[in-house]
Amino acid sequence: MKVITEWKGNMLFKAHGKNGYAVMDASGDVGGQESAPSPKEMILAGLAGCTGMDVVSILKKMRALPEKMDIVVEASLADEFPKPFTSFTVLFRFWGEALDREKIHKAVTLSHEKYCGVSATLSRAAAIDFRIELNP
Repeated sequence: MKVITEWKGNMLFKAHGKNGYAVMDASGDVGGQESAPSPKEMILAGLAGCTGMDVVSILKKMRALPEKMDIVVEASLADEFPKPFTSFTVLFRFWGEALDREKIHKAVTLSHEKYCGVSATLSRAAAIDFRIELNP
């Protein structure tokens, strides 16, 4: 696996990977223009994307796809530099008429415990709490 990250001026960076690119920026107080997620926010997005792809794939095989799903990832940081992550909360929100709670729980658990490499990596650094919210 490899990415090449190109400096685009100020605090703007563009990371090129095999399947496309992502842009990162910093907040205005450190010279950024706030035009894209920060590198730490991209870590949260990577966790959401990795586990989300697992969950969708598993639920598809179970024939239990929701009508809609989103994932909210929040993290706490240490107060002292380099301000590493100290905890993560991953909230899966599902919408649909006939949501199967057991299948959804199984899919989320399998992603966290078996399939998601981002989750496996980050859980070595900080606790990850997974939560599920079902909505009609």
